[in-house]
Amino acid sequence: MALDQSFIGRTYPPTAPYQVGREKIREFAKAIGATDPLHHDPEAARAAGYSDVVATPTFPVVITMAASRQIVDDPELGVDYTRVVHGDQRFAYKRPVVAGDELVSVNTVEEILSRGGHDFLTIRTDVSTSAGEPVVSVWSKLVVRGEG
Repeated sequence: MALDQSFIGRTYPPTAPYQVGREKIREFAKAIGATDPLHHDPEAARAAGYSDVVATPTFPVVITMAASRQIVDDPELGVDYTRVVHGDQRFAYKRPVVAGDELVSVNTVEEILSRGGHDFLTIRTDVSTSAGEPVVSVWSKLVVRGEG
C-alpha cells in the first residue's frame, strides 16, 4: 500500500531533550574508526576551542534515527518497517555537536515519492539545543520496498 501523500510537509512535536555524553561520543568515534583526538580527549578539544569532546560528523544519526520513529511508527502514514531499507543520509551543520549539549529534534516529512512500486520517504530532522540554537539538519531517505 502506498504511503499517504498528505503527510508531505507534516511536522511532528519536538522530542524530549537528548543529553550528549562524552562517553557516547567516544564510543561512536571508536566504532567508526575515528581516531582524531578531538573525539576522544577533552584537553585536545579545549585546545582547539571547544568546551568538550566533539562528535564525529555522522554522530547525529544516533539522535535522529530514534527521533524519526515518530514518523515511521505513525500508523496513519502506513510505513511497513519490515520492508524499509536506508537510501540516503546527509547533514547540514550550523555548528559541531559537543559533549554536554542538550539536543531536541523536530521531524518533518519532506518528500514522498513512488517509483517502480516502491515508496521513497525523505525525513528532515532539525536538531537544536534545548535553548533553541540550531545545530544540524539531517535528511534521511527511507525506501519502503513494494510487495511485488
